[in-house]
Amino acid sequence: MDIEYAAQSLWEGIQRKQHMPEQWRGKFSPAQGYAVQLAVMRRMLAAGEVQAGWKVGLTSAAMRAQQKVSEPCFGYLLRSGHLRSGVRLAMDELIAPGIENELCLTIGERLQGPHVTFDQARRSIAFVEPALEVAEVRGDFAADLNLSMADNAQQRAFITAEPQPYDSRIPLSQTALDLCFNGTHAASATGVEVMDDPLNSVVWLANKLSEFGFALEPGMRVMSGSFTRQYAVSRGDLVHASFQPYGDVTASFF
Repeated sequence: MDIEYAAQSLWEGIQRKQHMPEQWRGKFSPAQGYAVQLAVMRRMLAAGEVQAGWKVGLTSAAMRAQQKVSEPCFGYLLRSGHLRSGVRLAMDELIAPGIENELCLTIGERLQGPHVTFDQARRSIAFVEPALEVAEVRGDFAADLNLSMADNAQQRAFITAEPQPYDSRIPLSQTALDLCFNGTHAASATGVEVMDDPLNSVVWLANKLSEFGFALEPGMRVMSGSFTRQYAVSRGDLVHASFQPYGDVTASFF
């Protein structure tokens, strides 16, 4: 597998808003899918984008069941995709969008795998933000998971509210989510749904990234994984997620 050739092919397609091309279906191993993703990221950065951090996906049992997979996954976040709570997003600019509700964690101390522990991850977190991830269903995610990873695991944007200093005495597993669509309650969950504790996402991510020569650097944000399944959004939707004790985040679609 020529990773750079595959990455260039996907990169050129992305510029034309074409994703997960048929010619690459079934062609990547798990490691190759991630390697292509990271090679595309390098092209993004060379073109002027700035990396904001990473996302961890498929962290809840509900998400893994929905996508028919058995382990988490990762993708990269770009600064251009960082939006603030209250944002209005145009449906015409999105591809089959979905929304996920999660905590965004800011790294304060470098984490380098492959042997990062839970306690090290806990000491590394500086801030916590209530967050929503805007995902795009750009193809059949579960049918070719490796190609989905090459296409950055459905990532499009991430929305955060005001950052709160992280108090390690309060387990993130106790964070309580209340999710509403258009003023109607849709779901409740706690941080236990995210690999028993969102910090476990950070542990997994730091150790997984080490396989590809990356570490979690200070200042990077980590979207730590959805408390619930992914919800499709429609024109006119208002999404409101309350994460106690960290606050609320909202987004609307027109």
